[in-house]
Amino acid sequence: MSDQSTYTPPAVWTWDRESGGQFANINRPIAGATHDKELPVGQHPLQLYSLATPNGVKVTVMLEELLALGHAGAEYDAWLINIGEGDQFGSGFVAANPNSKIPALWDRSGDEPVRVFESASILFHLAEKFGEFLPEGRATRTEVMNWVFWQMGSAPYLGGGFGHFYAYAPEKWEYPINRFAMEAKRQLDVLDRELAHKEYIAGEDYTIADMAIWPWYGQLVLGRLYDAAEFLDVTSYEHVVRWAKAIDARPAVSRGRMVNRAFGELHTQLRERHDASDFETRTQDKLEQAAE
Repeated sequence: MSDQSTYTPPAVWTWDRESGGQFANINRPIAGATHDKELPVGQHPLQLYSLATPNGVKVTVMLEELLALGHAGAEYDAWLINIGEGDQFGSGFVAANPNSKIPALWDRSGDEPVRVFESASILFHLAEKFGEFLPEGRATRTEVMNWVFWQMGSAPYLGGGFGHFYAYAPEKWEYPINRFAMEAKRQLDVLDRELAHKEYIAGEDYTIADMAIWPWYGQLVLGRLYDAAEFLDVTSYEHVVRWAKAIDARPAVSRGRMVNRAFGELHTQLRERHDASDFETRTQDKLEQAAE
């Protein structure tokens, strides 16, 4: 690949080669389905199609937290969408999310199925549906939504910016790594200053704002993203680390991290989830042992 400093953009860009890097096969400049494939449908009203990336984890954590509070209507089927194999470009998934990004949810609890896509939209949909994790007061509700939208606008700089160039790009380039490391650290400083004087990001209560932010920034400071904890000196953000550890200790969060997980240690992978008992009986280590 040529040195980036010598690249002269053409008058009109054309797609004549893959973008390179670990996820090159999932990137393309057009939308729409590449093949016909219907989505499976389970027995519960809520049908989730996802993968345990940070965006996927937001929703499974929310669902597990709702179940922990006793909301039986939050029972769900979670189906694995393997983005490395192009599942997100199947016709059924594109019908659920025309943007071909996980997660996507079909809510079949009403007279007509409702599709919900974009992770923040799903969090908001579920919070309103069950009356949990989103305050009713105008000021406190607005503060929660401030932080949900902060995450949606900020995390692409962390994932698609820093994470891509530091961990996934085919070559290491100083300029983009420095540019996005600076932004990632600025964002961590934003969170650290806020969390210095409150328990959770929007105040004293755990909300969908924490569920939106933690899978990205909480897991980053816990050393789970991009193998970059030392590089970004994450332990220096002591208030973020305190918050991240507190959320990580919640049983529903531990369960949510496992759902639709197809990587990591086998006992942490619950590739499909259809019942609460699946956490005990259908993790990948148990499935592979049973198949031997």
